[in-house]
Amino acid sequence: MRQEHIHACPVWRNEAPRYDRVFVNTDASVEGMGGMDIAHVMCFFAFTFEGVSYPCAVVHWFDKADNRPNEDTGMWIIKPSYDNGHSPLIGIIHVDSIYWATHLIPLYGTHATPQDLKRYDSYDAFQAFYVNKFADHHAFEITS
Repeated sequence: MRQEHIHACPVWRNEAPRYDRVFVNTDASVEGMGGMDIAHVMCFFAFTFEGVSYPCAVVHWFDKADNRPNEDTGMWIIKPSYDNGHSPLIGIIHVDSIYWATHLIPLYGTHATPQDLKRYDSYDAFQAFYVNKFADHHAFEITS
């Protein structure tokens, strides 16, 4: 089976941060995106309890904009999730619940994108994203 490296680095290649987005299996009884959520991996850590090591990740959750893909594009639209106080909705998950990395495409809207926008700031500059179902065959199977 193929492996993927999921990154959560404050400085990637001496340039900028790199925090990957992932599919998280939240309901194994439901196939596809119905049983998956999207999360932004903020860091990895592990702890040991009663002699058992638990590898975990701190994540910022995304919410699905609808319960089905967008009619025009066939792609799911997601938005960063916030609580009632407008703080990011953060969770801790076991790394075994991470299914695969995902690629997000910003929903650009009607305003011009700033010319000085850096690629590593794009996740903070946009309010919503398409889950790119064409990134690889895994993404296509999950989101279709």
